[in-house]
Amino acid sequence: MAELTISGDTHPILKDDYASEWMGIEVLSLGDGHATIRMTLRQEMLNGFGMAHGGMVFAFGDTAFALACNPATPDPGAAGTDTAGTDAVGDTGTITVAAGVDINFLKPAFRGQVLTAVANRRASTGRSGLYDVQIYAADPAPPAPATPPAGAAPAAAAADTPAAAAADTPPGELIAEFRGRSRTISKK
Repeated sequence: MAELTISGDTHPILKDDYASEWMGIEVLSLGDGHATIRMTLRQEMLNGFGMAHGGMVFAFGDTAFALACNPATPDPGAAGTDTAGTDAVGDTGTITVAAGVDINFLKPAFRGQVLTAVANRRASTGRSGLYDVQIYAADPAPPAPATPPAGAAPAAAAADTPAAAAADTPPGELIAEFRGRSRTISKK
């Protein structure tokens, strides 16, 4: 089942997003104009060549784009929000949707690989925004090593392990670049 929560709270746009749930999307981080998500490629997400279907990669990037465009908790004082249209759960009367998108597929991804999408706002003016989403593919992490027997030599220092790599290291190989243009509109 998908892990569509951050600190136990479901992002409002994911509440009834059955496509993202089916894809098994896990939300890793959210921020103002930022989102990072992850999913594992399953057999039913592949095309006839045995690689990730372009539509699956696109849908995955589109979910990251939507999360970056729409705050998890709307700010009623933010420019472009309509506080008069607030509903019972505190949502503003506006939503941000795609006005247009482009995707460039750079490399294939395969069954069992873990995809990570990192979305960031590049510009925002009035009701329009520009977002870039990088999509990476990596082989799944190997299982954790077994506990060494009593009296065994201590493990290498944490700085010597791959897990201690810099935080800005990409989460795999870049497979696609997605650029989205957003528009904030009235929720109807």
